[in-house]
Amino acid sequence: MGLDDKIENKTQEAAGKAKQNIGEATDDQDLQAEGKADQRSSNIKQAGEKIKNAFKK
Repeated sequence: MGLDDKIENKTQEAAGKAKQNIGEATDDQDLQAEGKADQRSSNIKQAGEKIKNAFKK
């Protein structure tokens, strides 16, 4: 996993967490769900990159 990919995934994860927290604070369930989805997407991308790296070795 390249450094750029790691940064992009972590940024997406942090943005998702922020959306989730704002959604919780404002009682906006759609924003909460969007934040959770962003976090899941980021985690899936990170897992995929780790798998690719495992096969490179």
